[in-house]
Amino acid sequence: MALFAKRCKYVAIAMAVMLAGCSTSTYSSWEQPLIAVPLQPTIQQQIQLARIDQLLGRSDLNDETRSQIYYERGLLHDGIGLRDLARLDFNQSLSLYPAQPDIFNILGVYFTQSAHFDAAYEAFDSALELDISHPFAQRNRGIALYYGGRFDLAKQDLLAHYQQDPNDPYRAIWLYMVELESEPDKAKQNLQNRFDRAEREDWGWNIAGMLLGSESEQQLLDGIVKDSETNEQMAERLTESYFYMAKRYQHNNQYAEAVQLYKLALAGNVYEFVEHRFATLELNRLLASLQGEADTSGDIGDEL
Repeated sequence: MALFAKRCKYVAIAMAVMLAGCSTSTYSSWEQPLIAVPLQPTIQQQIQLARIDQLLGRSDLNDETRSQIYYERGLLHDGIGLRDLARLDFNQSLSLYPAQPDIFNILGVYFTQSAHFDAAYEAFDSALELDISHPFAQRNRGIALYYGGRFDLAKQDLLAHYQQDPNDPYRAIWLYMVELESEPDKAKQNLQNRFDRAEREDWGWNIAGMLLGSESEQQLLDGIVKDSETNEQMAERLTESYFYMAKRYQHNNQYAEAVQLYKLALAGNVYEFVEHRFATLELNRLLASLQGEADTSGDIGDEL
């Protein structure tokens, strides 16, 4: 398996290099995108699922232990994209042991993905009531508020989350996304100020640089090809990059490009990343909003 994984890495990187060489001065058409080999369930994950299924068949488990096992299986199901099965496991776990902020947090993300925002807010509130210092619940609540159109409240959450770690690029980027809606005249300058103050050791600051215009899309993607050490890392970085590129195109009313980029963000099967989780939501919302235009003009429909 190690040899196969190693070969996959070089196949993915070679494909990306070839496509980069074939492209012109811009990636805006997305007809020949950079891609990684889509992630697949590993042998270890499959073995672990089989072992958990065996454990759950035992009759000598107490409720707390059984709850933990359901939670672990839910994480495995979530990690390979089986979210309906994951949700069943998380609900089973909560029914046995309700005080689990991690489960309320991930259920809140699921509710956000399905645009059930009131349920999402309640789930994140429950997570924070159980653990006020939960590392992700405040961010995820802010994102849910953003998608629910409650931009002022979203900014409160995401600003507080950013202030906890100003060197995390994704905190700055999501805050920028909210400010584009609530304070568009200040959003780019605020991101620039945060960019300038940060240590910028995390790779994600390259995405912030692309959003600011200090790094082109081609430079960003070429850097991924050059610097990715594994196929998994390439898939992760492409998922992030394509998602935020799509957000920028969508903000600029370039909807056909945004649709293609959201699809590319989904292509790597990086199920655990928020960019993959919300690419489906973005795509569904964008396609729904364009449906009326597609009915009256074949131009957009042809491009999608």
